[in-house]
Amino acid sequence: MSVKLRLKRFGRLNHPTYRIVATDTRSPRDGRIIEALGYYLPLMPRAQEQLKLNAERISYWLSVGAQPSETVTSMIKRTGIPMPVRKARERKKGTAKAKPWTPPKKKVPRPRKPKPVEKDGKAGKRDMTRKKK
Repeated sequence: MSVKLRLKRFGRLNHPTYRIVATDTRSPRDGRIIEALGYYLPLMPRAQEQLKLNAERISYWLSVGAQPSETVTSMIKRTGIPMPVRKARERKKGTAKAKPWTPPKKKVPRPRKPKPVEKDGKAGKRDMTRKKK
């Protein structure tokens, strides 16, 4: 199961409020969640009260591999929560030498078996000379 940190919309028409949640990637936007991590009130006049995040829980979810959406990433950076740095994968070089390239073999259709020839022309026909019992 892969976990994503994203927004879940609440509120009435033209007055949105959002919760920052940890959820399964397969669930819909406003569907089942694993944990609520904070809220975002975009229409709040005071900037300090617009965004509240639980820094400890967000750090935990990021440490176990949860992927934040772009919007949630910008909110996390705005509040000053450190984002984990992903390590670049080290590639190991093989010791075997590469084989020289050879073109693929041409596919030739197999010859078909000839059909068996009937000897006296009666093969497969019903014998009419037998009497019924």
